[in-house]
Order: sequence, then structure tokens, then C-alpha cells
Amino acid sequence: RAGLGLTILMVAALLPQWAWAGPPLLCWPFDIEGERSLPFGQGGWRAGSPDYDIRNLVEDTLGLLTPETPAIVRMETLRRATAYTLDNKALGEELKARLEARVRLAEASGKPDALAVFDYGYLLGIYSQTGHPLKSALVGDAAGGYQMVKKAIALRGGDAEMELAAAIMSVSTLWRQRKAEHIERALAGARPGSLLARNLVRQRELLG
Repeated sequence: RAGLGLTILMVAALLPQWAWAGPPLLCWPFDIEGERSLPFGQGGWRAGSPDYDIRNLVEDTLGLLTPETPAIVRMETLRRATAYTLDNKALGEELKARLEARVRLAEASGKPDALAVFDYGYLLGIYSQTGHPLKSALVGDAAGGYQMVKKAIALRGGDAEMELAAAIMSVSTLWRQRKAEHIERALAGARPGSLLARNLVRQRELLG
């Protein structure tokens, strides 16, 4: 763990500083190394693809969140989806409702789905952290987003990529110790060269 942490610091010193600013869950893209996600542009955190038909957004997002999809790719997909819904409240409501329904369906069957819990909790976190049109409706759900991500980690018996999500959801001087604990567990599970290790470097300013 210490060796990986030192490696990350050394690599970070060689890389340019990222110029992203704003709500962390929305404005700090993840490196997904060509994994499948929603189409997106290169001009900033709101640079959606001009050719993308957002009428397909909800179905496309759900189709990308398969059991095989790594947590970091899920995080980037949900980040992109949220960016597309900032100017479309109805679309944002539909995405939220569909992700919530997956959680409730699994729980009703007596088999809670950790990935469904994670996706819904992470989406709530993004909505509540930004100027999303649904933010004012999340008074009861906002804090629950972080708690759901913690529940997903517990259901998985530990998940280092989800620990990174929890760390970013804890970026605040009020939660410094909480963030540090999540970062430590993320570092402990990051294999050299993995998506997680690459993103721990990429997000170093945010997590510092």
C-alpha cells in the first residue's frame, strides 16, 4: 500500500495539473481507458456530443450499467448522464426513477443488488452536489446518496473503486477524516496500472 501511494505521488509530480473546477462529482471526469460509456465531447465537463439523441439517454445509461461494468466506468457514465440532464428536468427525473426502481425490485426479491444500490446512491450524490434542477427535491435523499454508496461497499464485502467514489463524495473540510479513510482503502486495493490507480493519480488535486 505504501509503495503504491509513493508511486502515485511520483507519477503525479510528472503530470500536468488538471484545470477542472466546480462540483467534484460532475466536473472531474474519470479516465476509463476506452471502456464503453455515453458519447461525450472534449470541450469540458458539459461538452456532450452534439450528435447524441438524448431521447435515448435513460435506456442507453441503463444498458451500460451491466454487472460487468467497473465502478469507475459506472461513475463516469452517471457523470455524463447527469450533464445531459442539467437542462432537462424530466429526463433527470426519469433516470432517477429508473435507478431507484432497480434498487426496490432487488430488495423486494430479498436479494439486494450492490451495483444497483451504488448507481442510485452515486446519482443522488451528483444531483445533490450540483445545480441540478432536481437538487431542491433531494432534501431527504441527498445525505442518503453517500449512505447508499457505503451500503453498496458493505454488500460487496469491500470494493476499492467504490471507496474512491465515497472519498469524492466526502470532499469537504467537514469530512476530512472520512475522506482520508476512504482514500486509504482505495489505495490498499489499487493494483499498479489499474483504472483505480490511474484515477487516484488523475484525481490527486481533488483528493489531496
